[in-house]
Amino acid sequence: QVQLVESGGGLVQAGGSLRLSCAASGRTFSNYVMAWFRQAPGKEREFGAAINWSGGGTSYADSVKGRFTISRDNAKKTVYLQMNSLLPEDTAVYYCAARTYYSATQAALYPYWGQGTQVTVSS
Repeated sequence: QVQLVESGGGLVQAGGSLRLSCAASGRTFSNYVMAWFRQAPGKEREFGAAINWSGGGTSYADSVKGRFTISRDNAKKTVYLQMNSLLPEDTAVYYCAARTYYSATQAALYPYWGQGTQVTVSS
C-alpha cells in the first residue's frame, strides 16, 4: 500500500507554469505505476499522464501532450507533473494516483489516491 499527498497547486495566468509534486509513503513506491488525473467541477475525472515504475515509459492525454511532463524520483518517493503553457481549460483539482503492474487511463483502475490540489488558470 502507498499513501499519496499532492502539493504545488495554485493560481496562475494563462501561459504560465506550475510544478505539482506527489509525495508517497510506503515501501512499494518504486514498484507502482504513477499517474496524474484531474477533475473540473461537474465533470468526470480524466486521465492526464502516467509513468511506469522505472521512469522509462510515459503516456499523456491528448489534451496535455506537449505541455505537461510527468517524472518520478524513486529515491525521494516523489512523482512530479511539470505543467507549462497552461490554459484556462486546465483548471481542475489534480490528483496523484498509483496502481501496480500496468499503466491505465481509467480512474477506476487506480486504487490509491491523494487528496488533490487545486490548479486555477486565469485568462
